[in-house]
Amino acid sequence: MNDFAREWDDDLREFAEELLRFDTTGGDEAPAQEFVRERLDELGFETYEWTADAEELAGHDSFPDDPDEIPVADRPSVGGVLELGDPDAGPTLVLNGHVDVVPAARESWSSDPFDPTWREAERGDGETLTARGAADMKCGLSVCVFAAKHLHERADALDGRLVVESVVGEEAGGVGAAAAALSNPYPFERDAGIIAEPTDLRPVVASEGSLMKRLRIGGRSAHAATRWRGVDVLPYFEEIRRAFRDLETERGERVTHPLYDDFPVPLPVVVGRVEAGDWASSVPAELTAELRIGVTPGETVAEVEETFERRLAELVADDDWLAEHPPEFERFSVQFEPSEIDPDEPVVGAVQRAMRANGFPDSRTEPQGATYGADSRWYIEAGIPTVMFGPGHIEQAHFPDETIPWDDVLTAGEVLADAAEAFLD
Repeated sequence: MNDFAREWDDDLREFAEELLRFDTTGGDEAPAQEFVRERLDELGFETYEWTADAEELAGHDSFPDDPDEIPVADRPSVGGVLELGDPDAGPTLVLNGHVDVVPAARESWSSDPFDPTWREAERGDGETLTARGAADMKCGLSVCVFAAKHLHERADALDGRLVVESVVGEEAGGVGAAAAALSNPYPFERDAGIIAEPTDLRPVVASEGSLMKRLRIGGRSAHAATRWRGVDVLPYFEEIRRAFRDLETERGERVTHPLYDDFPVPLPVVVGRVEAGDWASSVPAELTAELRIGVTPGETVAEVEETFERRLAELVADDDWLAEHPPEFERFSVQFEPSEIDPDEPVVGAVQRAMRANGFPDSRTEPQGATYGADSRWYIEAGIPTVMFGPGHIEQAHFPDETIPWDDVLTAGEVLADAAEAFLD
């Protein structure tokens, strides 16, 4: 058991359990954020709170142009600050996590997703914690709080600040972090950040972006008994889907980024939602599909969008019906630009040194890339080098019976505290 575990295990369990009991889906983060702020106050943090300005976000290319499409009301983000020595004489490090989670299909879970459940690990190797948000990323957020507190209580000769952030809306594009990056909510500058996403205790320096597109195809309805009189949208959808899957393969073969060589699908294209037709006995004449398209570091969302629009235009030009009734293919939701920092950034080196000090082999400390997007991009765009490092595995994120090994959470706490010390020293 490491020093962090001996000192903070009980407090961390209590904090994480309570946070996991809040259902923070659908923009309903306010009650959980009230809990976070109260606990930060009790632990001696100076707390700050901010709510995103929809008009400011709408002015950024990643967000919809209409502020009414960006839900910000009653969605506060919270920051807690601990000062060390002479705070203005040293750097400021942000430890960040998001409090929102994706919906949980309760019928797919073996227990209530918002009732944290402890179990013995399958191989008898400690305990696991199951709940929606256990991996993505309420345990990561929780451990940031106590890693900062752990360092604050043992640091005698350090100057600087530690900031712990609990932000909202990451799953929908980064509302809280975007606001913090675009309009600094603190009366001081931030020098670097660590986001405790579920990276399997590996340093992640590059994350993919994503293009969110909505496809609408129109056909012609007819009675099912005379379906030849109609124009069925489903074959057209399947043709477009195959073309986009082929494009996914082509783009994957062209990817030259060294951090993405080992992924079986480096630039995933996923049709996450499809709705077609209005009656079982009618030819479906309308279809709406929503797609998420990966964007690798080195590309832009606009470049990738043009590539997929060009492929769709080729299909449309080759079909008389589509040429006369062209599908709509438009952006929706929030776009994730890819992000990347130099592996030689001091904050990356601090994480790597802390990992080695805690027994990680050199092979585990090698910088990684991720095929998902994250709030790190907002801070990097604002000139704040930010690395991701946290407990849990991305394969558990958005998954039924979402589970995290508790020993990994405790290890993350020791590494984050040591990394913060290395960065501030």
